[in-house]
Amino acid sequence: MKTLITFLMLIVLAVPAASQDIREATRKAAADRAAAQEEAGQAEEAILADREKLGAEVSRLEQEQAVLEKDLRGLDARQAAARLELEDLTEKWSGRELGFREISGNVRVAARDLESMLKASALSAGAPWRLDTISPLLDKGYFPDIDDIAGMADVFFDEIERGGQVSLREGEFVGRDGRQTSGRIFQLGKFNTVYQDAGETGFLVWSPEGQRLFALSELPPRSVRRSLDKYLAAESDLVPLDMSGGAALRQITQGTSLVEQIRAGGPIIWPIFLIALAALVIVVTKIIYLNRMHGNTDRIMGEVNDLAAQGDWGACEKIVAGHQGKNWPVVRVIRAGLEARDDTRETLESVLQEAILHELPQVQKGIAMLAVLGAVAPLLGLLGTVTGMIDTFRVITLFGTSDPKLMSGGISEALVTTELGLAVAIPIMLVHTYLSRKADHLVGDMEAKAVQLTNIIDKQQIAGAP
Repeated sequence: MKTLITFLMLIVLAVPAASQDIREATRKAAADRAAAQEEAGQAEEAILADREKLGAEVSRLEQEQAVLEKDLRGLDARQAAARLELEDLTEKWSGRELGFREISGNVRVAARDLESMLKASALSAGAPWRLDTISPLLDKGYFPDIDDIAGMADVFFDEIERGGQVSLREGEFVGRDGRQTSGRIFQLGKFNTVYQDAGETGFLVWSPEGQRLFALSELPPRSVRRSLDKYLAAESDLVPLDMSGGAALRQITQGTSLVEQIRAGGPIIWPIFLIALAALVIVVTKIIYLNRMHGNTDRIMGEVNDLAAQGDWGACEKIVAGHQGKNWPVVRVIRAGLEARDDTRETLESVLQEAILHELPQVQKGIAMLAVLGAVAPLLGLLGTVTGMIDTFRVITLFGTSDPKLMSGGISEALVTTELGLAVAIPIMLVHTYLSRKADHLVGDMEAKAVQLTNIIDKQQIAGAP
């Protein structure tokens, strides 16, 4: 009960306060409404103003759109015309492209040939700019114009002109010691390139890979160097030329000595050398023997014939005895005839013939051996050829034919032994023929002297018969 009374008292006290709050809220709401209405009016005015602006903007944009549509129609027309023109130009280019490509390809091929020629020419040492002139023409994506073609032609004519000129200049080259050096470089067209450095004169060769001049590792012969020095000193008009384009000059360094060739012949060359030595000994001894055997037989026989015709046999025997120690076959034949002068003609002829036959083995000794040696020498060379080819085929079987240097040993052996065998056999056969003729001449001389002596003795016997 007490609680209810308290609650009612609170309600009575709170009613006046609530009425006052409601009146404040009503006044605030009216103010807010007036402010909202004012703000709405301002917004409406702004919207109306923006609407007019937007309408004007829309009108402008519509006009601009109309202009753009007109331009678009014009561009479409131009595009259609351009498409037709492109199709026409494409058709024309298709017809001319092949010709342009052919011209470009021909120019590029000519430029490549010119580049190869310039790289291989020693004249490029004095004109390195020429390769830079034609290098753009080698690009596949580059189309040459008339200036490029004219420049390439100028390089062609420059090469021709330099090939007919004699030039002397200071330049750099790789010396014989492998170091870069400088000196006087003399170029005689496309034939020779000569250098002078520190009193040394030699030939230069052009390296296409390194684009540099290299001195030959070997100096030219003394006579060639003397001719070059005189020409460079303006003391002579003569100068050696290499018409082979460098091949002859390279032979200076690639030449092999006799010892090297002999070593390349293999073991077969030693029997060939023994044959040559044996033949030389036989030839020397035989020539000395035959010359000594022949002696001055004509004078001796003339004296003997004169004395025999006079019947002075003692003097004949004295002359023969005086030459007995000289080992002359004719003298021994005459002595045998004088000893048998009292026999019949038939017996005398038999005695003389026997004396001649007795001298024949000594006269012909060694000559037959020369014929054998002359026949064996080329056979040994042929044997060396066979063994060399066998070695070559063995190398081919093991390593194939990719490296020719591997086969050079067997081929060298085959060729050198054949060459050496023929070189030994040919002079042996020539000397054999000479000695055979000389021996036959000596035998014929003995027979002639024997017949002459027989006739004289026979005349003396007939004259003294009564």
